[in-house]
Amino acid sequence: MTRATKVLRQGLKAAEDSNLLKALQSEITHELSSNPYQNTQSGSLGDFTVEYDSPKSRDMVLQRKCESGEEVAVSALLGDEVIQKDSKLPMEVLMKVCIKKPGLSSILQFDCKVPSEVDSWSGFDIKNAYYLQPSTCLDSSAYRGPLYSSLDPELQGELKNYLTAKGIGESLANFLLLHLHKKEQDQYVNWLQRLEATLKQKSD
Repeated sequence: MTRATKVLRQGLKAAEDSNLLKALQSEITHELSSNPYQNTQSGSLGDFTVEYDSPKSRDMVLQRKCESGEEVAVSALLGDEVIQKDSKLPMEVLMKVCIKKPGLSSILQFDCKVPSEVDSWSGFDIKNAYYLQPSTCLDSSAYRGPLYSSLDPELQGELKNYLTAKGIGESLANFLLLHLHKKEQDQYVNWLQRLEATLKQKSD
Protein backbone atom coordinates (compact mmCIF):
# COMPACT_ATOMS: atom_id res chain seq x y z
CA MET A 1 0.00 0.00 0.00
CA THR A 2 1.43 3.37 -1.02
CA ARG A 3 1.63 6.21 1.49
CA ALA A 4 -0.95 8.19 -0.50
CA THR A 5 -3.44 5.31 -0.45
CA LYS A 6 -2.95 4.82 3.27
CA VAL A 7 -3.54 8.51 3.98
CA LEU A 8 -6.64 8.47 1.77
CA ARG A 9 -8.13 5.49 3.59
CA GLN A 10 -7.42 7.06 6.96
CA GLY A 11 -9.16 10.21 5.78
CA LEU A 12 -12.23 8.26 4.67
CA LYS A 13 -12.31 6.38 7.98
CA ALA A 14 -12.11 9.65 9.91
CA ALA A 15 -14.96 11.09 7.83
CA GLU A 16 -17.11 8.01 8.49
CA ASP A 17 -16.44 8.26 12.23
CA SER A 18 -17.22 11.97 12.15
CA ASN A 19 -20.55 11.40 10.38
CA LEU A 20 -21.54 8.66 12.81
CA LEU A 21 -20.54 10.83 15.77
CA LYS A 22 -22.67 13.70 14.50
CA ALA A 23 -25.64 11.35 14.03
CA LEU A 24 -25.22 10.00 17.56
CA GLN A 25 -24.97 13.48 19.06
CA SER A 26 -28.05 14.60 17.16
CA GLU A 27 -30.04 11.61 18.45
CA ILE A 28 -28.82 12.20 22.03
CA THR A 29 -29.81 15.86 21.86
CA HIS A 30 -33.25 14.91 20.53
CA GLU A 31 -33.86 12.32 23.25
CA LEU A 32 -32.72 14.63 26.05
CA SER A 33 -34.80 17.54 24.83
CA SER A 34 -38.00 15.59 24.19
CA ASN A 35 -40.55 14.54 26.79
CA PRO A 36 -42.88 12.11 25.00
CA TYR A 37 -44.63 11.05 28.19
CA GLN A 38 -45.46 14.46 29.68
CA ASN A 39 -49.22 14.06 29.19
CA THR A 40 -49.32 10.41 30.25
CA GLN A 41 -51.25 9.42 33.36
CA SER A 42 -48.72 8.51 36.04
CA GLY A 43 -50.63 6.26 38.46
CA SER A 44 -49.14 5.14 41.77
CA LEU A 45 -47.61 2.17 43.60
CA GLY A 46 -50.39 2.12 46.17
CA ASP A 47 -49.31 -0.14 49.05
CA PHE A 48 -46.56 -1.78 47.02
CA THR A 49 -42.88 -1.12 47.65
CA VAL A 50 -40.08 -1.47 45.10
CA GLU A 51 -38.04 -4.58 45.83
CA TYR A 52 -35.80 -4.43 42.76
CA ASP A 53 -35.35 -1.87 40.00
CA SER A 54 -31.81 -1.81 38.63
CA PRO A 55 -31.13 0.82 35.93
CA LYS A 56 -29.25 -1.89 34.02
CA SER A 57 -32.14 -4.38 33.90
CA ARG A 58 -35.37 -4.35 31.92
CA ASP A 59 -37.61 -5.53 34.74
CA MET A 60 -38.69 -4.39 38.19
CA VAL A 61 -40.13 -6.23 41.19
CA LEU A 62 -42.74 -4.93 43.64
CA GLN A 63 -43.98 -6.43 46.90
CA ARG A 64 -46.70 -5.85 49.45
CA LYS A 65 -48.17 -7.66 52.44
CA CYS A 66 -51.93 -7.63 52.83
CA GLU A 67 -53.72 -7.24 56.14
CA SER A 68 -54.74 -10.88 55.81
CA GLY A 69 -51.05 -11.84 55.84
CA GLU A 70 -50.94 -12.73 52.15
CA GLU A 71 -47.74 -11.75 50.35
CA VAL A 72 -48.05 -10.32 46.84
CA ALA A 73 -45.10 -9.99 44.46
CA VAL A 74 -45.25 -8.37 41.03
CA SER A 75 -42.55 -8.54 38.38
CA ALA A 76 -42.99 -6.43 35.27
CA LEU A 77 -41.16 -5.50 32.08
CA LEU A 78 -41.99 -4.01 28.71
CA GLY A 79 -43.30 -6.41 26.10
CA ASP A 80 -43.70 -6.09 22.36
CA GLU A 81 -44.29 -2.82 20.59
CA VAL A 82 -47.96 -2.28 19.83
CA ILE A 83 -48.95 0.10 17.08
CA GLN A 84 -52.13 1.86 18.10
CA LYS A 85 -53.61 5.03 16.69
CA ASP A 86 -52.97 8.05 18.95
CA SER A 87 -51.11 5.87 21.46
CA LYS A 88 -48.53 7.79 23.53
CA LEU A 89 -46.95 4.60 24.83
CA PRO A 90 -45.68 2.21 22.15
CA MET A 91 -45.22 -0.92 24.26
CA GLU A 92 -47.38 -3.05 26.51
CA VAL A 93 -46.29 -4.33 29.93
CA LEU A 94 -45.95 -8.01 30.80
CA MET A 95 -46.74 -8.53 34.47
CA LYS A 96 -46.39 -11.65 36.60
CA VAL A 97 -48.31 -11.64 39.90
CA CYS A 98 -47.53 -14.21 42.61
CA ILE A 99 -49.62 -14.55 45.77
CA LYS A 100 -48.63 -16.62 48.79
CA LYS A 101 -50.99 -17.27 51.68
CA PRO A 102 -49.55 -17.40 55.22
CA GLY A 103 -48.57 -20.88 56.36
CA LEU A 104 -48.71 -22.37 52.85
CA SER A 105 -45.83 -23.18 50.51
CA SER A 106 -47.99 -23.16 47.37
CA ILE A 107 -48.24 -20.06 45.19
CA LEU A 108 -50.93 -18.62 42.95
CA GLN A 109 -49.35 -17.18 39.83
CA PHE A 110 -51.06 -14.97 37.26
CA ASP A 111 -49.51 -13.97 33.95
CA CYS A 112 -51.01 -10.61 33.00
CA LYS A 113 -50.71 -8.01 30.30
CA VAL A 114 -51.15 -4.24 30.62
CA PRO A 115 -52.15 -2.73 27.25
CA SER A 116 -50.21 0.29 26.03
CA GLU A 117 -53.34 2.37 26.54
CA VAL A 118 -55.07 1.62 29.85
CA ASP A 119 -58.73 1.71 28.94
CA SER A 120 -59.91 -1.74 29.96
CA TRP A 121 -61.43 -2.92 33.22
CA SER A 122 -58.84 -2.43 36.01
CA GLY A 123 -56.14 -1.70 33.45
CA PHE A 124 -54.89 -5.26 32.91
CA ASP A 125 -55.85 -8.59 31.41
CA ILE A 126 -55.11 -12.05 32.80
CA LYS A 127 -53.58 -14.44 30.27
CA ASN A 128 -52.77 -17.44 32.47
CA ALA A 129 -53.50 -18.58 36.02
CA TYR A 130 -51.48 -21.26 37.82
CA TYR A 131 -51.53 -23.04 41.16
CA LEU A 132 -47.92 -23.92 41.90
CA GLN A 133 -46.52 -26.20 44.57
CA PRO A 134 -42.77 -26.25 45.35
CA SER A 135 -42.29 -29.43 43.34
CA THR A 136 -44.06 -27.99 40.29
CA CYS A 137 -41.08 -25.86 39.30
CA LEU A 138 -38.93 -29.00 39.09
CA ASP A 139 -41.35 -30.94 36.93
CA SER A 140 -42.07 -29.42 33.53
CA SER A 141 -44.77 -32.04 32.88
CA ALA A 142 -46.82 -31.14 35.97
CA TYR A 143 -50.37 -29.95 35.36
CA ARG A 144 -50.49 -26.20 36.02
CA GLY A 145 -54.06 -25.44 35.10
CA PRO A 146 -56.40 -25.15 32.12
CA LEU A 147 -56.16 -22.75 29.23
CA TYR A 148 -57.26 -19.51 30.85
CA SER A 149 -59.44 -18.40 27.94
CA SER A 150 -61.40 -21.67 28.29
CA LEU A 151 -62.55 -20.83 31.83
CA ASP A 152 -66.12 -19.76 32.48
CA PRO A 153 -66.39 -15.97 31.95
CA GLU A 154 -67.82 -15.54 35.45
CA LEU A 155 -64.84 -17.33 36.96
CA GLN A 156 -62.48 -15.19 34.87
CA GLY A 157 -64.21 -12.10 36.21
CA GLU A 158 -63.91 -13.23 39.81
CA LEU A 159 -60.22 -14.04 39.38
CA LYS A 160 -59.70 -10.51 38.11
CA ASN A 161 -61.69 -9.14 41.05
CA TYR A 162 -59.42 -11.16 43.33
CA LEU A 163 -56.28 -9.52 41.90
CA THR A 164 -57.89 -6.10 42.03
CA ALA A 165 -58.55 -6.61 45.74
CA LYS A 166 -54.84 -7.37 46.19
CA GLY A 167 -53.89 -3.96 44.78
CA ILE A 168 -53.51 -4.89 41.11
CA GLY A 169 -55.55 -2.19 39.42
CA GLU A 170 -55.65 0.72 37.01
CA SER A 171 -53.44 3.04 39.08
CA LEU A 172 -50.68 0.42 39.36
CA ALA A 173 -51.02 -0.41 35.66
CA ASN A 174 -50.54 3.26 34.74
CA PHE A 175 -47.54 3.52 37.05
CA LEU A 176 -45.85 0.49 35.47
CA LEU A 177 -46.51 1.70 31.94
CA LEU A 178 -45.01 5.13 32.51
CA HIS A 179 -42.12 4.05 34.73
CA LEU A 180 -40.96 1.24 32.45
CA HIS A 181 -41.18 3.42 29.33
CA LYS A 182 -39.11 6.13 31.02
CA LYS A 183 -36.65 3.49 32.17
CA GLU A 184 -36.31 2.15 28.64
CA GLN A 185 -35.73 5.67 27.30
CA ASP A 186 -33.01 6.29 29.91
CA GLN A 187 -31.33 3.02 28.96
CA TYR A 188 -31.47 3.98 25.29
CA VAL A 189 -29.86 7.37 25.96
CA ASN A 190 -27.20 5.70 28.09
CA TRP A 191 -26.48 3.28 25.23
CA LEU A 192 -26.14 6.17 22.78
CA GLN A 193 -23.78 7.99 25.13
CA ARG A 194 -21.59 4.91 25.53
CA LEU A 195 -21.34 4.62 21.74
CA GLU A 196 -20.47 8.31 21.52
CA ALA A 197 -17.74 7.95 24.16
CA THR A 198 -16.27 4.89 22.42
CA LEU A 199 -16.23 6.64 19.07
CA LYS A 200 -14.53 9.70 20.54
CA GLN A 201 -11.84 7.49 22.07
CA LYS A 202 -11.19 5.82 18.72
CA SER A 203 -10.99 9.13 16.89
CA ASP A 204 -8.64 10.88 19.39
